Amino acid sequence: MDVCYNKLFKLLIDKGMKKTEFAKEVGISANTLAKLSHNENVSMEIIVRICRKMNCTVDEIMDILPETMNDSLY
Repeated sequence: MDVCYNKLFKLLIDKGMKKTEFAKEVGISANTLAKLSHNENVSMEIIVRICRKMNCTVDEIMDILPETMNDSLY
């Protein structure tokens, strides 16, 4: 299952917040920020923390993309 965090980064732009400032405020590591930037999976704990700090819901910060043919082979 693939995820996309473009909505999160658009939200940061709309709020005039830099990625590093966001990471510090939410309390996530540079490694986790890199995972978000590369649309990699992060723990649900991180997602919840982001939503609470940004006062938003999960569907406002991420999309779950449909399975690709390669994903369905596993």
